[in-house]
Amino acid sequence: MEVRALTKNVRISPEKARHISRLLQGLSVREAQAICELSPRKAARLFGKTLKSAVANAENNSELASKDLKVKYAIVNAGAMLKRFRPKARGSAGRIRKRTSHLEIVLSDI
Repeated sequence: MEVRALTKNVRISPEKARHISRLLQGLSVREAQAICELSPRKAARLFGKTLKSAVANAENNSELASKDLKVKYAIVNAGAMLKRFRPKARGSAGRIRKRTSHLEIVLSDI
């Protein structure tokens, strides 16, 4: 059985968040939680929250034990982009794109 958790519109670029998502795939829940707690990256903290939510969904909704769960996959998709402008030389403007992400974790008991 698969259980998923989704966090939307997180204020981190997808490229930075994918570094942590590659580490989590295929690990047990305990190992993934340890990586999220020990890594100093912002994406690790955000994935830790999403992982806790997925484990809670598995325990409460599907009645699965957390010790049997593994991270089937962790996906980072691009979210909405905030567009800002910064003044540049000779009266022109430079575009700044503030990226957001959607984080998804799918747990499996197999």
